[in-house]
Amino acid sequence: MALGFLKPLLTSLVMPPLALLLLALLGVLLAWRKKRGGLALATLSLAALWLLSCHGTAVWLARHALPQFAPASAARLKAENVQAIVILGGGLLPGAPEYGGAPQPSPYTAARLRYGVWLARQSVLPVAFSGGTSWAADGMQPTAEAEVAARVALQDYGFKLRWSESASRDTWENARLMAPVLQQGGVRRIALVTDSWHMPRALAAFERAGLSVTPAPMGFTLPIESDLLQWLPSGHGLQASRLVLRECLGLAVSRFLPV
Repeated sequence: MALGFLKPLLTSLVMPPLALLLLALLGVLLAWRKKRGGLALATLSLAALWLLSCHGTAVWLARHALPQFAPASAARLKAENVQAIVILGGGLLPGAPEYGGAPQPSPYTAARLRYGVWLARQSVLPVAFSGGTSWAADGMQPTAEAEVAARVALQDYGFKLRWSESASRDTWENARLMAPVLQQGGVRRIALVTDSWHMPRALAAFERAGLSVTPAPMGFTLPIESDLLQWLPSGHGLQASRLVLRECLGLAVSRFLPV
């Protein structure tokens, strides 16, 4: 995608909080110019920002706005003749001072890697990891996600990845570049490991690339606070809602991509 570097910018413009803040600003400007509806627009925008900042909203959106997938198991992988586990990268910390400045997996990548290794040990299946440098991190990452994941898997878990793909920049490239590597090794059926909110788009991408996929979701968006606290705005609530909405947008856009 020649204009892929624009994706993070365009996504930020249409996702909360920026989109709602811009609408609120527009409402204030309209109200200042005595335009009818300006105050209402600003109020509705801030109310929507409040609602989307509640973790309870994120849980509801994850359950109702995205397709649902049950957790995988070693028995299911065996029954469905899965040949390999594919873990998708979720970003890097470019430099971690506490590790001497060496790049480290982001929390999303670390959680996916940990679960993928655990599932591989339960099922005795080989593992592939797909992740390069995302469009958003262009120029910030000195190392590809796959290289860091291979190092961490070996150092922290004593586990060696069989396949690595380190050139992809987004989910569709994960699938497009990883599929030929696996197919060359005779792999046609995979278990795909990624966060539950990311699974619908990732599943569609890998099936479009010619692989049969058994979803192995993790990182489910679940209640983590009391009923009162989950309906109060928070940073993690806004982040969770944003992730779900971004995937909804990605699924909608994918319908217009060529097969």
